[in-house]
Amino acid sequence: MSKPVSYKRHRFPPEIIAHAVWLYFRFPLSLRLVEEMLLERGIVVSYETVRRWALKFGPAYARRLRRKRPNRRDIWHLDEVVVTISGQKHWLWRAVDQDGYILDEIVQDRRDTKAAKRLLKRLLRKQGRPPRRMITDKLGSYAAAQRQIMPDVEHRSHKGLNNRAENSHLPFRRRERVMQGFRSPRYLQRFVSVFSAVRNLFVPSRSGRSAPATRLHRLSAMAEWKDAAGVAT
Repeated sequence: MSKPVSYKRHRFPPEIIAHAVWLYFRFPLSLRLVEEMLLERGIVVSYETVRRWALKFGPAYARRLRRKRPNRRDIWHLDEVVVTISGQKHWLWRAVDQDGYILDEIVQDRRDTKAAKRLLKRLLRKQGRPPRRMITDKLGSYAAAQRQIMPDVEHRSHKGLNNRAENSHLPFRRRERVMQGFRSPRYLQRFVSVFSAVRNLFVPSRSGRSAPATRLHRLSAMAEWKDAAGVAT
């Protein structure tokens, strides 16, 4: 785990800061709604302060969260979704595994082979090994990038097979509507890196869990979040 999070020169206790950041990234809440929820608890803090906390501490917490270990039997599902920022189209490229765990995301202004190659190279660097299989939609850029970057990996290209990657866009889309868009590609990249790390931690990887198992999973996730934030459990 990376170095501990520093709260120097912040007048609010770390527990409050960590809770505010958790609310913002875990649920589809605006900054003003987080401000209101904190006020209900007797904590007077402005939405701008919550925004600064999210920008500063969100990435620090995300870096300290454990990633799922790669497996030689992993299947990568790749997809991209358009995001309009200041009237310009950008593409959020995303990769998830067979359990819906988000492996990586990257914001790019292109939807071509060069962009697909950049995503695959990042994935290989992060995961440390290629997958057993790669599944995409019919976009030809994926096939071209796969032949150049991972020629020995099986590639299946079929829109119906890629529902797992397409479904992974839905939580992001809900959040995008609440936030009424993003200010810049850089801000979008910073946001999704934390948003997805938090989702990976708190959302069970498989459906059909029993209610007790789901509660245990959430309690474990909350303990890990507090550990990453460096606050008492």
